[in-house]
Amino acid sequence: MITHEVPVSYRERPREHDAVVRRPVAPAGVLAIAIAGLAVFGIDAVMGGGSGSGDIVVVAPEDSVAPAEPAFAVAPIPTTPPQPAVETEGCQLDVGAVQVGDTGPAAECVQRALAVAGYYTGPIDGTFSGEVAAAATTFQIDKQLYVDGIVGRRTAEQLGIWPGDDSFVTRTPPPAPGAVDLMGYELSSVASAGDDAPPLPENAGQGTGRRIVYSRLHQRVWAIDDEERIVRSYLVAGSQYNNEVAGIHEVYSRSDMTTGWNGEADLPLMVRWLDTERGAIGFHQIPFHKSDGSPYQTEAELGQRLSGGCQRQARLDALFMWDFGQIGTPVHVL
Repeated sequence: MITHEVPVSYRERPREHDAVVRRPVAPAGVLAIAIAGLAVFGIDAVMGGGSGSGDIVVVAPEDSVAPAEPAFAVAPIPTTPPQPAVETEGCQLDVGAVQVGDTGPAAECVQRALAVAGYYTGPIDGTFSGEVAAAATTFQIDKQLYVDGIVGRRTAEQLGIWPGDDSFVTRTPPPAPGAVDLMGYELSSVASAGDDAPPLPENAGQGTGRRIVYSRLHQRVWAIDDEERIVRSYLVAGSQYNNEVAGIHEVYSRSDMTTGWNGEADLPLMVRWLDTERGAIGFHQIPFHKSDGSPYQTEAELGQRLSGGCQRQARLDALFMWDFGQIGTPVHVL
């Protein structure tokens, strides 16, 4: 990646609430009973034996005669019947994000989590309505998250319903030594091809023909040819931040070697598909420290979100992408 890998933080200022502290005031009837208790039981009994709580408490010894009723009636304080507690029941999302219009167990899990957190009071019916989105938005503002009303990874983590990034990552067995993909390129330890490759995600149905599909949720790339075959599929290490823009892009620039934004990393075989105000985002080989030539991560760590924006690849996968990802190649980011 060329000048990216700068963490992007989306924060909203939390709402400020004025705190108002009110001291409890005993009803007149309680004061009357307390005064009568002073005469009958003494100061220690009436004050609860010096408990230090600050509340006036009438304590009558066992088998004693209760103080006389006050001469006037005390109206009972109305009470609201307690609402049944909403439990999350250990639910976790089985999808990457839930938003308005979604229905089913994931939407119900979000409703329960927001209710437990005190942000949602509507029905628990498994429908992500506008009311649920409003509750999610308020929650995001209070937690200083990216505010969009969609419950994705970071919001779900704060709600305690994210199953962990690795639960969505499909790992394939290492291929046999010397195994190649449909273009004849040797497979890396995290790559597969053809029928051995994981199928495309359900939300990858847009578009046909030769293209690159990158799923942020699965941390995986698929290279598709004109016959809709999976030429190659492999794990990458994508961005830790919300800067990989979903949608259909295309390869617009390539460099066989470039330097990271901080000037401290070499990024081999850079294939750029997104130009941003902070720099380019693209596929490249696992970067190296300029100081000593050591890699930023191991090949075994692919499948985790470790970069600042780009998609890090194993050396063999980067060599494949350098050939497949020619300028103008569509890049579908899910």
